[in-house]
Amino acid sequence: MRRRPADEPPIDVAGVRLTHPSRILYPGQGIAKRDLAAYYQKVADWMLPHVAGRPLSLLRCPEGEGGLCFYQKHFAGRLPQGLSGVMIIEKRARGTYGVVEDLTGLLALVQIGVLEIHPWGSTVTRLERPDRLIFDLDPDPSLGWMNVIEAALELRLLLLELGLESFAKTTGGKGLHVLVPLRPLIDWERLHAAARAIAQLFAERAPQRYTIDAAKTARRQRLFIDYLRNSRGQTAVAPYSPRARAGAPVATPLAWSELEAAPHPDRFTIKTVPARLAGLAFDPWRDVTTLRQSLGAKLLQRLGV
Repeated sequence: MRRRPADEPPIDVAGVRLTHPSRILYPGQGIAKRDLAAYYQKVADWMLPHVAGRPLSLLRCPEGEGGLCFYQKHFAGRLPQGLSGVMIIEKRARGTYGVVEDLTGLLALVQIGVLEIHPWGSTVTRLERPDRLIFDLDPDPSLGWMNVIEAALELRLLLLELGLESFAKTTGGKGLHVLVPLRPLIDWERLHAAARAIAQLFAERAPQRYTIDAAKTARRQRLFIDYLRNSRGQTAVAPYSPRARAGAPVATPLAWSELEAAPHPDRFTIKTVPARLAGLAFDPWRDVTTLRQSLGAKLLQRLGV
């Protein structure tokens, strides 16, 4: 049963009014709306550096995982309490994106039924200067988890050859993300071109295993190196965001040494991630927000951009 009686009183969670707090969002795990709010209270300090101040695309599932879900980019009229907004001009229209600044904002998303948070690769203060380059390693169903790990480790080596440090995270699905933090110096067009050039260079080293062609026929028994998220308006799931999938999986940052140990992504869920973080000696993404690296002129020239 997904709903509690309509007269269930709301509760206050860190100053946010949460209605229907006992509504079940993940039936298989018995995770209710109040539990999701509690999860964000535990992971906010780890998550906010990668989410706050960025335009957000949101997957809303008012009835929880398994129910009707829909993506929302724009808010019309008054924003939910706890969220700020930014007006963005797009190709054919303009719209107001929601922006989270703190824990209150994360809890505001819980209140409106958001299960997945997908931030832009730039901040609202420097919207046209992205600060993140991301590759989504998406395997064909015939490939196993170890194939994905191997690809991530090999991509990391290529990026190091190019003078770029990178970071890994599970996606809450079958793939992995490899993130390259950048100083916000170049525009979206050059970022996209550089991402494609790097992905192509990587695929050319092992064309029997990797491809940048999104066509299903090209991806058969190969891993798709998805660089397409590096365009204006495209997004990737946020670190520590749950996914609207059975099992309540969470997109989870990992140290490279952890990834080498081949942890299965099913281990990282709303129920397990807070305990994982409490037991870590350091944040595996501690350098993401402070690392000073860029796609400089020499590197762009080398990539043919």
